[in-house]
Amino acid sequence: MTDTLIIYCHPYPQSFNHVILQAVQNNLKSKNIEFTTIDLYAERFSPVYTKKDLSLFHTGKTTDPLVVKYLNLLKQAKTVIFITPIWWNSIPGMLKGFIDKVMMEGKGLSHTVSKVGVKGELTNIQQCYVLTTSSSPTFYIKYLNGNAIKKIFINQTLKQLGFQNCQWQNFGMISDSSVKRRKKYLAKIQQEHFV
Repeated sequence: MTDTLIIYCHPYPQSFNHVILQAVQNNLKSKNIEFTTIDLYAERFSPVYTKKDLSLFHTGKTTDPLVVKYLNLLKQAKTVIFITPIWWNSIPGMLKGFIDKVMMEGKGLSHTVSKVGVKGELTNIQQCYVLTTSSSPTFYIKYLNGNAIKKIFINQTLKQLGFQNCQWQNFGMISDSSVKRRKKYLAKIQQEHFV
């Protein structure tokens, strides 16, 4: 197992998100940093929280072996890198389902609940990077559209789980982006210090 965990969420292997994934992986390889990649679609993770799952909620058990695998990877990680598009102003349902299902089953491992709220147990994650793409311009997402990635996903959900030092980068207006702009962004990703 490794200290760096990539959580990748995009169904299409020819997407720019996939190229970003490859750039991140190449970056880490060039620095001799070992990493593990969770590819939610390729691994056929089911984001659905079922009736059976809910019946096991208080036991700490799960019907999905991927949940156990993902929890173990999260408990060992020092750095987590999310790569995901922004769909309908927030993270895709697949990634939301990953949080819902893995963290619900991880009660006691990913978090504990008390009378004063949720206490994150994933304080081992000392660095977190959220790399997103969007059809909308980044300024629109940040200042005119509620800024859900920063305000909800990062500052609420990940913070509640114990993630520290979260940074967010968005590649906006992806549909109209030039090859030159994409190459410039990928070059930046290749040089980024993720750990």
